Amino acid sequence: MRKTTFPKVAATFVVCYAFWILVTWSLAAQELIAGAVVCLAVALFTARFFIHDKGFLLLQPRRLFALIFYCLVVFPGELLRANVNVARRAFQPKIPLNSGIVKVPVHVQSTYGRAMLADSITLTPGTITMECAEDEGQLYYYIHWLDVLEEDPDKAGDMIKGRMEKWVRRIWD
Repeated sequence: MRKTTFPKVAATFVVCYAFWILVTWSLAAQELIAGAVVCLAVALFTARFFIHDKGFLLLQPRRLFALIFYCLVVFPGELLRANVNVARRAFQPKIPLNSGIVKVPVHVQSTYGRAMLADSITLTPGTITMECAEDEGQLYYYIHWLDVLEEDPDKAGDMIKGRMEKWVRRIWD
């Protein structure tokens, strides 16, 4: 069983409290106090499940900047590019679809980074991460791709992952 440590509780509290403030959108004293009490209780009970490694990893300036840049620039850019591609196909039905499943190598070491990359790929229209598998020490994602433009795993991976994998590695590895 995982131990509950102060850094894990503190990191979980910070994330929950930030979410509380975003959801309530209020800086009234009673809201802040109620949020602190609720978030502390949640952090005490869930920290060992929520934070598995170092609790303050994302508070390192280099990683925090990379996360903010990823969330505000990199991912929205990839999302926009994928949306335009799917919208173009929706409005021009004569464009042939070549859907299929491709095996894409992944070069992210941390569990959180792998989950973030898989979720980012799934959130971009036209792709769904279906499976994560390891073969001879190499991690692969099996991705359903709306329009398979490339069958070579490395080239297909570059097309699907775009800049996302590089930035996810900067955040988590």
